[in-house]
Amino acid sequence: MQPRHGILLALLTLLFSCSPLKRYTKENYAWALPEIEQFKRLNAQVQPKNALLFVGSSSIRLWETLARDMAPYPIIQRGYGGAHLRDAIFFPDALLGDHQPSMIIGFIANDIKGTLDDESPQRVKRLFKYFVKQVRERYPDVPFLWVEITPTKSRWAQWEEIALLNKKIKAYCDKTEHLYFVETSEAFLSAEGYPRTELFVEDQLHLNAQGYALWSSLIKNEIEKRLN
Repeated sequence: MQPRHGILLALLTLLFSCSPLKRYTKENYAWALPEIEQFKRLNAQVQPKNALLFVGSSSIRLWETLARDMAPYPIIQRGYGGAHLRDAIFFPDALLGDHQPSMIIGFIANDIKGTLDDESPQRVKRLFKYFVKQVRERYPDVPFLWVEITPTKSRWAQWEEIALLNKKIKAYCDKTEHLYFVETSEAFLSAEGYPRTELFVEDQLHLNAQGYALWSSLIKNEIEKRLN
């Protein structure tokens, strides 16, 4: 029995060492705790059944017209400012909760943004796969839509890497059951192939009302296609 126990322990150690959680310290995610604590309080309240569960970064948090744009579907909104996949994987309880969603929609776009702590496209894909694993532990068969990272003027210098990441995640979604990739970049690029600045607020990162109208139409079209 002792050798078998040793093998099991070795396998568990290997699994933990392969987890992205091991790479990051509390400093990588502690900054997000105030908003995460608010999600926990919201999750303790009664939430609508068969809702669209939106999770992600500030584009989800700032989507003030989300309920109206997604009508008649009820929504649950769980976006926090500055979210990365590398910190989101520490908060599955708060972000995903214990609801009865009809679909989950995710968008996180900050792991590659032109800073020294940027992740590589391959590592972000690994983080994404781990996040999908966390979703499936709670909601094995619920359709999960992942929204493509939008091209923006503020991060245009990083677009080559971001586009590669989008391509990697789309390829993974295309071969994974109940996982869908929502393509949006073409709609946000001009005929000349540059970001459409009229769709963003002054920082050229976050969407304005016109940008949200376009974004929501693309996302809702995919939602209805998958639900129906």
